[in-house]
Amino acid sequence: MSEFKPLQGMRIVTLALNVPGPLAAKRWTDLGATVIKVEPLGGDPMSIYCKDWYKDINKGQPIHTINLKGSGGKESLDNLLEHSDLLLTAQRPAALERLGLDWPTLTKKHPQLNHLAIVGYPAPNENEAGHDLTYMAALGLLSPPKMPKTLMADMAGAERAAFEGMALLMGRKAGQKGQQTLVALSEAAEYMAQPLTYKLTNETGLLAGTLPEYALYKSRDGWIALAALETHFSARLKVALNLSELTNLAISEKLKERTAAQWVTWAKERDIPMAAVKS
Repeated sequence: MSEFKPLQGMRIVTLALNVPGPLAAKRWTDLGATVIKVEPLGGDPMSIYCKDWYKDINKGQPIHTINLKGSGGKESLDNLLEHSDLLLTAQRPAALERLGLDWPTLTKKHPQLNHLAIVGYPAPNENEAGHDLTYMAALGLLSPPKMPKTLMADMAGAERAAFEGMALLMGRKAGQKGQQTLVALSEAAEYMAQPLTYKLTNETGLLAGTLPEYALYKSRDGWIALAALETHFSARLKVALNLSELTNLAISEKLKERTAAQWVTWAKERDIPMAAVKS
């Protein structure tokens, strides 16, 4: 972890639960900000379905349990916000409005406060329900019936939120009045889908296995990822495998001769990008 702490002295309050918001908040914590997490009476659902990750993400953040719908809840939150630089939320705007946390109300009460709102969809659909799986489905990023092995929209959204939050905090340090920024997870997923959108990774795309030197192959005991994309890598691969031409079939026949571990060692010795596919 870097010793450079550009956010030292900045105070952030987060109401965000689950994955994207807490991951963004972790970035700010690591960069020196004081992050105070506010959880409802039932806690963060992630503390139940993935306790270890929950502990890791929220490490170093004091947690306040506040019932924002109950007596005294809003006053307790206002006390936290009074001396804070940024509020992070991941509720839909309609829900925030019911809690008196809509932007006109917030900025009137706390003119110094920035608000970063993580939503599912951009305006005018910011109150539409969605989740990582639905954002990916709409963009063609799923291969049914297999479920994805990562939460792409959530992870990308977390990074975008961390970046946008940094911009707001830097503005605060420069003396700007509070501003609001919305980060839509569906747009983060759309950003990650660009290789597919531009047909690099669709079924016939250059990076979909049609290029022999950039594909997946079976070894004697498992799968290998070969990524000799640049010409100097592919030329080195061709010589090292003693092939007159790089074709999927020719490479496939060669890689069946050894185990995945043996090929990885072989590739490292020759500076060729290759890795065993972890199962």
